[in-house]
Amino acid sequence: MSRVPPPRGLPGLNPAGAPSLPGLVRPSVPGMAAQGNAPSLPALQQRPAFSGAPSVPPNSGMPVSQVGSDGRSGKSFDELKRVIHSKLVEKLDLSRVSELKDEVLRREIRLVVERLCDTENPLLNRMERERLVDEVLDETFGFGPLEILLKDPTISDIMINGPHRIYVERRGKMEKTDVRFRDTPHLMQIIDRIVSKIGRRVDETSPMCDARLPDGSRVNVIIPPLALDGPTVSIRRFGSNPLKLDDLLNFNAFTKEMAILMEAAIKARLNIVISGGTGCGKTTLLNTLSSFIPGHERVITIEDAAELQLQQDHVIRLETRPPNIEGKGMINARDLVRNALRMRPERIIIGECRGGEALDMLQAMNTGHNGSMTTLHANTPRDGLARLETMVMMSGFEMPIKAMRQQVASSVDIIIQANRLQGGPRKVTSITEIVGMEQDIIVMQEVFRFRQLGIDQNGRAFGQFECTGVRPTFVPKLEAAGIKLPSNLFQERVLLRD
Repeated sequence: MSRVPPPRGLPGLNPAGAPSLPGLVRPSVPGMAAQGNAPSLPALQQRPAFSGAPSVPPNSGMPVSQVGSDGRSGKSFDELKRVIHSKLVEKLDLSRVSELKDEVLRREIRLVVERLCDTENPLLNRMERERLVDEVLDETFGFGPLEILLKDPTISDIMINGPHRIYVERRGKMEKTDVRFRDTPHLMQIIDRIVSKIGRRVDETSPMCDARLPDGSRVNVIIPPLALDGPTVSIRRFGSNPLKLDDLLNFNAFTKEMAILMEAAIKARLNIVISGGTGCGKTTLLNTLSSFIPGHERVITIEDAAELQLQQDHVIRLETRPPNIEGKGMINARDLVRNALRMRPERIIIGECRGGEALDMLQAMNTGHNGSMTTLHANTPRDGLARLETMVMMSGFEMPIKAMRQQVASSVDIIIQANRLQGGPRKVTSITEIVGMEQDIIVMQEVFRFRQLGIDQNGRAFGQFECTGVRPTFVPKLEAAGIKLPSNLFQERVLLRD
């Protein structure tokens, strides 16, 4: 068949208006003719129909079912999406996709998908057509049905209990969504896309996995046979723009007086432990406090799944590694802490202490790496000390209790307690100083606290921030570092009523 030269027009567009996408489209099969109204340019050369999802071209002579009240033809919306997605994958050379920037790629592919929409079902109304195009793009280059949830800034947690039950936490309240995956293989495909981006895998031999999204959000995956009701995914959202100090102050997470003390402690290189339960905002608080670290200092972060977003230039991020399919090659947090000590760090930040690395962290705090920070799971500052002792024992060294507590008391200066209260508000409920040892007991004194007074009509806890009137013993350290605090900062009073 002789090729008809295209008429003059806009560069990069064929006579029918479809983009040509050089290098992204596979060559057409020789001898195939254009079918019906399908585009015949390089971007959309016809290939054999996808065997699993046959389509009916508008001009094929086959009857098209009557359009329903919603403007759709006989083909269901999900089926139409699968057909268009399959045809798009068939036509594109996906090996060349990584060569283009994401925004350029999406813009070009959008034109192709819109053309395919017109070919498959020209009777879609404008809203359905836009939705179909967006969902096909999300299936091809994003995380499928999750994209609409990930774009919602009010969602803090996403919990997927199998393909058809998805819950979110929005403004502290749990609610079920209408978002669904097609089936279990569809959900597994999205899970594989998430974990493979950071070089990890999840299958029957390794059914649990920690991963992260490109924006830093933390992902945990557990699949059958361990998860009995289907693949289960938990996503803790961390936006691309992390919350700053002013944001937390506006949320009444703590008061200005507490912020002044925390900023002074970090600049004076005191060692800080952030304690709290699951989902209480420990990592968000650690991110915020890290903004007080001077930009010229060399900081090394160690995490299971990298989620800290430090704003300094001189930051080295380390991440643990699970064992490979042969059970070898595992690198845990303790190995990374030991290696970090040889990298000339000025501060070490461990995303979360949960095992034997606690001993190495305490030793680092005692041996010239002042200003280090970590988080751990505990309900109160006193429980946090008990957890530290337990994790030191997990290191495998037999150490007398008194010697262990002396190590803790000399290493840690401040414990900041964060809690998630009833109804969803997250607060810094205590800032406690570790004073030292008296016999075999670690002595602590509370500087600031939040006292809950009750529950309002919406089921949210309310209370007041208080200053206890205790002047910390580390104030001379702050003054030696050139930091002067307001004279009435530690005066006993109510700071803020919530």
